[in-house]
Amino acid sequence: MKRQILHTDTLDDSTLWSNLKKGNEKAFSTLFKKHYAHLVRYGNSFIPFPEKVQDCVQDVFTDIWVYRNKLNEDVVVKAYLLSSVRKRIARLQERDHIFRLSTSMDSVKFLFDFSIEHHLIADETTAAKVSHLNRLINDLPSRQKEALYLRYNQDLTVDQIANMLEVNYQSANNLLHRALLSLRKEWKGNILLILLLFQSVF
Repeated sequence: MKRQILHTDTLDDSTLWSNLKKGNEKAFSTLFKKHYAHLVRYGNSFIPFPEKVQDCVQDVFTDIWVYRNKLNEDVVVKAYLLSSVRKRIARLQERDHIFRLSTSMDSVKFLFDFSIEHHLIADETTAAKVSHLNRLINDLPSRQKEALYLRYNQDLTVDQIANMLEVNYQSANNLLHRALLSLRKEWKGNILLILLLFQSVF
């Protein structure tokens, strides 16, 4: 019997997705290892229960494997996984009666704290500016902060963000625009620090 794929660790998400749909366990394992950590970090931004978040992420991958024959071929894997984890946590919250009987995440706060690593801060003046910038971003409304996270940390498109947040394209674009406009209004320093902040969170 011929091997279905070779060198799975070097294949892109689309190829891995296609191969796992065909029943290739190595492709499935590679996708799991590649995405597990950042999916857990994302889930931890909604609820302060790491074990439950890990269970949610594992359940998402279990469903993917069990129902692999029914999965769409043409998906953006990272966006699909993030969205699946988000919905799974919403169902968990419903089941635990923490929120009203709804699978909507509208009432769930995005709790992730943006912060530049200390080793990237060259001096005290820069450190003070970064601290101020951190506060500005973390004080943004929850949905704006999540939209920024998805756009600049996870590299999702506006369309993908809209699908995840269950809003139309214009609403997702407005969330990003208002967030950046607010930062530009309050932030007087080098705009490059904002980009550094997003890119160095992980």
